[in-house]
Amino acid sequence: MFEGLCAFPLTPLAGDNVDKAALVGLVGRCVDAGADSIGVLGSTGIYTYLLREERRKVVEAAVEAAQGTPVVAGVGAMRTRDVLDCVEDAQSAGASGLLLAPVSYQRLTEEEVYGLYREVSSASELPIAVYDNPATTGFTFSDELHGRIAELPGIASIKFPPPAPGQAADRVARLRAAVPGGISLGISGDWAAAEALLAGCDVWYSVIAGLFPKTARQIVDLAQTGETAETGDGAPALEASAALELVWALFRTYGSLRVAATMAEVLGFVEAPCLPRPLQSLDAEGRTKVEEALRLSGLGA
Repeated sequence: MFEGLCAFPLTPLAGDNVDKAALVGLVGRCVDAGADSIGVLGSTGIYTYLLREERRKVVEAAVEAAQGTPVVAGVGAMRTRDVLDCVEDAQSAGASGLLLAPVSYQRLTEEEVYGLYREVSSASELPIAVYDNPATTGFTFSDELHGRIAELPGIASIKFPPPAPGQAADRVARLRAAVPGGISLGISGDWAAAEALLAGCDVWYSVIAGLFPKTARQIVDLAQTGETAETGDGAPALEASAALELVWALFRTYGSLRVAATMAEVLGFVEAPCLPRPLQSLDAEGRTKVEEALRLSGLGA
């Protein structure tokens, strides 16, 4: 489950309600393209904007649509009590794994974050991926903390943010040295995925795969064919990723959620607007850039 390609589709809204039909359609695209797992209720899945009941329905719908492909469900929330409620719901809805970020309004300490993962690992029957997303949560994991958390029962993977260009191998090596063997390392930040996979990452936690899973699947497959840093230059995977640079530039400029939502609206995968207020997809200028990026990258064909 924490290997290969984990595709993260949007959780689209129609008005103020989850658009189940559109969600099922996005999950189905991921399954048909051969995603190794489906990630719902991550940052692209707007989990922090949904009520408990809405989140449970998303997991139920995704599990049904996934047709046996493992579903990893985000369970992050402000209070540990609410996280544990979401864990219970995800388990009962049929999720195969959990994704947990240390969400908070007040900046958390390392001991508070460790305590969160300790409580969840004790309560969960499912394997847990640690979601390291400092740009959103405001919390930065130290390698030492990653090592402590990875010793907890049930911790199975680390989803870490994109390192600077050319630094993936060093980042992977430092994480490998900090955590026990058998912990899966997964790259977030789609523009860094090809380099990180070639450097030894086990899984790509991918936003773009939630919309264009065949394209993401191709990059993963190219990276896994033996063209690694040890045996070759990895050119095919890097070239396939470079062909999407216009999209990656939009992700870095506007954030992947708003860009993915705008793409989904432009292509008719979801109704517009599909984000919960006050969030909005891109304005007319941004939408024009998205349309151009889709056309020039071949994704809009």
